[in-house]
Amino acid sequence: MPSRKVTTVALVGVLASATVATMALTALAPTASAAGTTFTAAADTYVDSNHSTTNYGTSQQLGVDHSPVKEMLLRFDVTGLTQPVTRATLRVHVDDVSGAQSSSGGTFKAMSNTTWSETAVTYGNRPAIDGATLGSLGSVSRNTWYEVDVTSFVTGNGTFGIGVTSSSSNGADYDSRETGSTAPQLVLETGGGPTPTPSGSTNPPSGDPVLVGAGDIANSGSGDSATASLLDNIPGTVFTTGDNAYPDGTASDFATYYEPTWGRHKARTRPAPGNHDYHTSGASAYYSYFGANAGPAGRGYYSYDLGNWHVVSLNSEISMSAGSAQEQWLRADLAGSNKPCTVAYWHKPRWTSSSGHGPSTSTGPLVQALYDYDAELILTGHNHQYERFAPQNPSGQLDNARGIRQFVAGMGGASFYGFGTIQPNSEARNSNTFGVLKLTLHEASYDWEFVPQAGKTYNDSGTGTCH
Repeated sequence: MPSRKVTTVALVGVLASATVATMALTALAPTASAAGTTFTAAADTYVDSNHSTTNYGTSQQLGVDHSPVKEMLLRFDVTGLTQPVTRATLRVHVDDVSGAQSSSGGTFKAMSNTTWSETAVTYGNRPAIDGATLGSLGSVSRNTWYEVDVTSFVTGNGTFGIGVTSSSSNGADYDSRETGSTAPQLVLETGGGPTPTPSGSTNPPSGDPVLVGAGDIANSGSGDSATASLLDNIPGTVFTTGDNAYPDGTASDFATYYEPTWGRHKARTRPAPGNHDYHTSGASAYYSYFGANAGPAGRGYYSYDLGNWHVVSLNSEISMSAGSAQEQWLRADLAGSNKPCTVAYWHKPRWTSSSGHGPSTSTGPLVQALYDYDAELILTGHNHQYERFAPQNPSGQLDNARGIRQFVAGMGGASFYGFGTIQPNSEARNSNTFGVLKLTLHEASYDWEFVPQAGKTYNDSGTGTCH
């Protein structure tokens, strides 16, 4: 699989798919972080049937409604890409004014006409919204960000027009490019080598992919909202280390708890299942909710590449014994990888100092396989806390030459567990701060960072090298 890097494009207008969910955030500046670049789109406006000759091209709002009819129009240019787009994700923001929210955010379609003028178009002379449907947005909340996968439409360099309509009289208002810090953003992942900084961009791409996430996430509390808000500011691929939706991983649990928080990042999430996901028979709701992003349906283990790294998501809720289907698949997968660095993640930790769940010795064959193929990192959850171990061999002995560093990243939102006996080689611990673990994956090394929830100060960061 080719290496991937991320470019962020600020875009006029909004769009969303059926998988989009709400995001609480006061204001997110459209600036690039570890692997992002920000562009300003060419034009955006809306038209209003009650004011058929009025132009709204300089408005800070973009309205969509059915009574009166309001249609939103946007156009943006993508230039400078030298590799195919492998994923395009649009991030958009609902205005922070009374009435901006809606029970129906609209239907988003491609447009064939990309020559309309932002300062001249009116309801009377508006271009047709005549292309394929890109997605529909349900309920939207004020002062809230949303995401949508638009890969089917934004496939490379070019000019793209998008129109938004609504069949509801309960209209929504989105922030336009004139708002500045809450202007929409388009995140583009491209295959192959580095992508040059496109014309008009304000931040050069770094070229290093980011893997960020946690486990033990969504329930009736507020911890998952706090960690989802952290993801709002961190581009890259999102991982989960299981127990995605409490208490039982049902379709209702995913809809009620996960979807309104971490669900807004679903298009860029590559999950792993946990034991609570399997409270629903066969984790059927988990596989249905995440779809292809969770790998082959019902199996729960798969792999992908990010830059110079091979990434493996495994399933600690099925057999992991030596000779099992999963262990044999893992060895074959690692043998077939041409990437020099490897990170794996699953739910139950091989090592832990928690007073909740003890070490999972059943994961040993997976650890052994990863060690045999010189893997660098293991990410787990299950215990609702954060813990970092020094590099170890499969027997739990310090091994700075070939050892695997394991993180317990179970601080995604579920109520905390305490610590018991501190295990050998445990180097950092926290059990009172929700957060996410951010990994920046360099060509032959990695940086880790515990990113704490707003208002908390705990941090842990460092650097490791590939074997």
